[in-house]
This record gives sequence, C-alpha cells and structure tokens, in this order.
Amino acid sequence: MTKKFSPQIPSCAWSRVIGLGWDKPYTVRYPSNLDDGPWHGMPLGGFGAGCIGRSSRGDFNLWHIDGGEHTFQNFPACQFSVFASHGTSSQAYALSTQAPEDGSLAAWKWYPANGGTYHALYPRSWFVYENILPAQLTCEQFSPIWAHNYQETSYPVAIFLWTMRNPTTAPMTISIMLTWENMVGWFTNALKSPKVRIRDDGSPVYEYQPRLGESQGNYNLFVENADQIGCFLSQVKDDDSVQEGDGSWCLATLKHPQVEVFHHTRWHCVGTGEDVWSSFAADGSLPNVQDATPASADTRIGAAIAVRFTLQPGQTLEIPFSLAWDLPVTEFAAGVNYYRRYTDFFGRSGENAWAIASTALQEYQNWRSHIQNWQQPILAREDLPAWFKMALFNELYDLTSGGTLWNAASKLDPVGQFAVLECLDYRWYESLDVRLYGSFALLMLFPELEKSVIRAFARAIPQSDAHQRVIGYYYTIGADTTTAARKIPGATPHDLGAPNEHVWEKTNYTCYQDCNLWKDLGSDFVLQVYRDFLLTGADDVEFLAECWFAIVETLNYLKTFDLDGDGIPENSGAPDQTFDDWRLQGVSAYCGGLWIAALEAAIAISDILLNQNLRSLGDLALQKSIYQAWLAQSRPIYEEKLWNGQYYRLDSESGSDVVMADQLCGQFYARLLGLPDIVASDRALCALKTVYHACFLQFYDGQFGAANGVRPDGSPENPKATHPLEVWTGINFGLAAFLVQMGMEDEAWQMTQAVVKQIYDNGLQFRTPEAITANGTFRACIYLRAMAIWAIYLIKG
Repeated sequence: MTKKFSPQIPSCAWSRVIGLGWDKPYTVRYPSNLDDGPWHGMPLGGFGAGCIGRSSRGDFNLWHIDGGEHTFQNFPACQFSVFASHGTSSQAYALSTQAPEDGSLAAWKWYPANGGTYHALYPRSWFVYENILPAQLTCEQFSPIWAHNYQETSYPVAIFLWTMRNPTTAPMTISIMLTWENMVGWFTNALKSPKVRIRDDGSPVYEYQPRLGESQGNYNLFVENADQIGCFLSQVKDDDSVQEGDGSWCLATLKHPQVEVFHHTRWHCVGTGEDVWSSFAADGSLPNVQDATPASADTRIGAAIAVRFTLQPGQTLEIPFSLAWDLPVTEFAAGVNYYRRYTDFFGRSGENAWAIASTALQEYQNWRSHIQNWQQPILAREDLPAWFKMALFNELYDLTSGGTLWNAASKLDPVGQFAVLECLDYRWYESLDVRLYGSFALLMLFPELEKSVIRAFARAIPQSDAHQRVIGYYYTIGADTTTAARKIPGATPHDLGAPNEHVWEKTNYTCYQDCNLWKDLGSDFVLQVYRDFLLTGADDVEFLAECWFAIVETLNYLKTFDLDGDGIPENSGAPDQTFDDWRLQGVSAYCGGLWIAALEAAIAISDILLNQNLRSLGDLALQKSIYQAWLAQSRPIYEEKLWNGQYYRLDSESGSDVVMADQLCGQFYARLLGLPDIVASDRALCALKTVYHACFLQFYDGQFGAANGVRPDGSPENPKATHPLEVWTGINFGLAAFLVQMGMEDEAWQMTQAVVKQIYDNGLQFRTPEAITANGTFRACIYLRAMAIWAIYLIKG
C-alpha cells in the first residue's frame, strides 16, 4: 500500500476547479424538460447495476439506482471527510463545497471551494486536493469497466483509491472517513400503477415517486474478515422474497498494520452530525459504536468507517475504499421483474453487498490495470487531439448513466439483454433511429451487447399491438385528436419499451408520432444488422439468420409506402423520421438514401446466407432478386428528383431549398459497409462541402456546430422552426465521421471541436443533450445519440 506519490491522471482528462460554478450554463429549452443544472460528474457503477454520480464540488447527487429512473439530490450524509494534524494544529472537512440546504449536519465543516481540481476520463475520475490541507491528497474513483468485459462491467461497485503524501519536514496524522446513509428500500416507485400523461411537448410521461427517506426497519452491521473491515447496510424483512428496492449496501476498506480503522454503525443522518463529527474532528477517530437497532419510523441512519495513520516526512500511503450495493431486482410494470446481470456472479438474495465490496478490495489493482491497458493505445495516439480523446471516453458515461438495463443471462440471451434510454426526457429504450448513430460505442466496445439489442428488434418486428393511442404531435400543434395503433405487424418498432411497462416485450412506447408510419426505421434496422455482422468479424452467420425474416418483413412493409410505384417509399408530410418535428414530403434525401443503402445491405446479406445454403430461410435467391429490382428502380429516381447541381434537396415535393446537414446518411453507411455508393463520389463531396459551408461555417460562424438545416447562405427557412435550427450533438458527430470518410479531416475536427467545446465548457458534461441552440439552451439531456463520437474514431482508424 506504500508507493511513490505520482497519481497518474491522463493529461487529456476533463478538469475543473473543485467547487467552481458556471457563470452562464446552458439551460433547458422547454420548461417541461429536465434541467438539474450543471453540477454533474462522472457516474460510478456498472452497466445495468444502477449508478451514482459525484459532482466536481464533491457531493454525491445522482442516483440512477432504480432501473430507468432518475433522482438528482444531494444526500449530505453520503460523503468523504478528511482530518489532518500537523504539529499543534489540525483541520477536518467534509469533502464537499456544498453544505446541506436543509440545515442538517450543522456540526460538520465543509471544504472550501477552489481547493484543488476535479478530473474525469471515464470510467476514472480524480479529486486532487491542494492549498487547504498540509498533506497532498488525491482520490481516484472508478468502477471495473473496460471493453469486451461482460462480467466485472456489470458490478454495482465503486472504488475510491486515496493517495496521501506528507510533503513537510514533520510527521503528520491523517484520517479519511466515509459516511453513508442506509438507503435500502428507497429506490422503487411507490406508485405501482403510475398514470401516463402527454406532456406539453407531446411526449408521454409517467408518474414516479421514489421512497426517499423511508428507512423504517433499516439496520447497519459492523463486518470484517482477515484483511478487510466495513459496514453492511440492510433491512429487516418478513420473508426471503426480494422485490425492487430490497437489498443491501456496504462500505469497506483494507486493514493495514500501519493504519487504525474506526467505525460507527448507527448515527443520525439528518441531525447535527455531532455523533460522528465530534470525535473525527478532534483526532480523526470514531467511537467504534456497534448498534444494529433497526430504524424506527421517521428515523434515518447511517454508517461510517475511518482510517487513521501517521506519515513521516516525504512518506506516501495508498488506501482503497469500496462502496457496493446489491439491489438485484428491476421492476417494470407491477409484477414484471428482472434480475440484473451481476446476479449471475453474486447471486440473487440481495445480501451480497459485502461480498461485492470485498471482491473490489481484492481486485481493484487488476481492474485499474485492465482499464489502463484498454485506454492507453488511444491515449498514446498523437494524431488524435487531446480534447477528442477526452470526449471520446467521457461520452461513454451514458452506458452507465442512461437508465441502463442489463438483465441476467438466459439460454436465449447468453450475455443477458441490454438497453439504454433514448434520454431522460424521452424515457424509452434503444430508439432505433437514434442508435443508428449512438450505438457505435456499444458495437466497438461491447459487441455482444450490441447484437442483443438488434436481436430484440428482430423479435419485435412481427409483433402487433392494436391498442389505439393519442398521437402527441397533433396535440402540440393544436390539431384534432388523432389516434393510431401502437404497433402494426411488420413495422420496425421505434423503441424497445419503457421502464413502467415491459421492456423488450412491449415496444413502441413513444406516441409523439405514429412510428408505424416512419420511413427510416426499417432501413435503420437492416443497416444495423449488416453493420453489426460486418464489424464484429463477419463470421456470425447465425446472427444474420436470426434477423433474416425480420429483414424481409420490414422491407416489405416499408415498400408499401411507395404509393407511386417509383421504387422509393415517400414521406407523408407529417414528420415521419428521426427529425420528428420536421415535415418531409415525397422522396426525401435522408430516408431515400437510407432505403437504397438498406436494399444494398439486404442483397449482401442474402449472398452470405445463400453461400451457407440455409434452406430454412426460404427462397433467398428470389428475395435477392426482388431487392435488386427495387434497387435498380430506386437509384435513378433518387438522382432525378433530388440532385440540384450542388446538393441533394430536402425532398421532392415541398419546394424547400434547405441544405439538410444529414442528407447523405445513406451514403455514409454504404461506404462504411463496403457497399456500392448511393450517389456519385463527386456529387457526395460537393454536397458535403455545401453542408459544411452552409450548416456549420455560416451558422453563427461555426461556434456551435452544424445546424440541421438552413438555406445555402446559412439563413433559416423558418426562424421559428425547431429541429432545423438546432445543433444535434450526435448528428454532428455522425456528420464528422462522414467528413473523415470523404477526406475532409480538418473540417471534421473543426466541427467536432466546436460541439465538444459547447458541451464541456457550459455545464453539459455527463448530461450531453440531443440538441443545443445558439441561444444557450438545450433539449433532451443524457442522450444516446452523442455516443456517435465513436464513429469518428472508427472511420479515422
């Protein structure tokens, strides 16, 4: 545990002065949308295990513990504190610059702002404490997340690795204390039949009321083994059944011959805090209270452990703490329960937090080495800008924090099923149009999880749900109430469902638009199937075979929207694609290009399956010939109706002269997958240069990124439009990947940097939104599409 003082913080990590606020952080565009403010830090916890977040002021304030749900609140009793005695003077601070707003813990002294720096490079972050205490202190935080790891990445655990050095010429006594409130039973919806309503922006939302502060029956135990010591936090139960919210927490540390360890298993979290602070502030100790009395009604209790040691001049000590939680059940609709992935390794009793925390203390050094070995080849690359490396890793936060689900393995799904929310405002899983961009990170780093998502869509395509629902879009524009069936057989669903129903089984949760009418979803599905096959070794023919009937069914369904028989399905006038506030009419550059690319992909898939002689899949040769005929008909129509000599028109019937930033997404995907070009290379390049000039350079001088759609001179077609004048972070990253693909690398870096700067300079870190505006507002935070930044890395090679 003793080592040279040299905390290895990569130079490209995002950093901010501890406790430093923001003068003008971005604020939410619509009052009904979520805006927690800028105090967000890197999340801790495994995929689908629930996560916690600690901001750059040191407070634990993000609690995505209940799968798919969001709680943002500082519980001050959950905190690290430090005591330092040097000569005749001593200091003690709780290590947050934010004192409780409710007046609790009045005995505690809170750390001053500007006393060091916070750094983050997911999945690691660091607090470097300077100028306040005589010691040099660094706390490194991480969870065991690294690429292609399908076990530890699921663990509900965080490591806090403290490194302390005495830089003075006299001995120094230091103590580190971790306090934690017993939260067992808090994170579940008290409303078992939550009501759903249509919000003012047309999105469906449901009621959520966690049981925060309801601690009756909670108790804490002192636990130890030969090498470790900790506090185990659980709850009195009437039987052995485990429901959502049931389980345990544990805080623990290693024993060491030079270190004294203290504990207190029952202190009052909403009192003055004197019961732990008086002894800690006096000499860095705790009174070693062992009290397992369960909490009564209206009582909230916490546990604490502290380590105290003396450092000689120049001496350094490294001490790990672990924090684990075991809440094994995620409940969707009442009675629809899933066990989390980590229970495959630690069991389903809910009493395994001590085992998880203990494992972390045994393995943390190996875990950190795995993380470093995964990241180092990217961090060492001199051809990648430092700001890009920072954003590349930090945008992966969404795989932890995005309401992530990862259930236990089964015969059908040998690594479990996986899902990430579109965002917290649009709370449904794996929106297919969004993940066309945002799934590159999952594909490259956790390909088996990526395939599990696509398999879920393949299973859902034949399903139907005739239930009629109000379509929210018409509500927002003041039109007559319009209803539509939830899911038509053959239509590719928009999403895999929401946390209040039955994810994976009950799809198409969103009702802002009638997604059965969308013209991009079927193409998106086919392209992602072929992409996932091709970019994961091109040898998983079984995966293609599993998806084949869904491919046939959805392309047949999509072809029914080709009302004029010209080969390309037409957009209907109502927003019917990923830009779901933006009307396209007739053949559109966006959907038409995706359709052509999807036909090419389907033909390539049929060739692979034909080579395998898989007769169970029907007449593959016939199906291939159908797609070839559709493709031959579509190609000339796309050029004839959309090319204007400079770029591809928005669509064939609106008469708009708007330059759509993402007009050639189909061309990007075709090149990515080694398929024939959708359009001639010279035309693609001309269009791309037009997009770069109009949507990026001429849109507020390139400060914000590329707007979705403006006129060739950069002016808006409609100054009151929503989607065209927004800068979509994920669309920009996808467009930047296309720029790199077409040889415009300098332009790609310039545009990507503008977007990254807006996110990380303006309080949007670790809550990257779908959209930002030139007015300093954002929409839809913690958004899936932004992980498209990994597409840039993929194309860059």
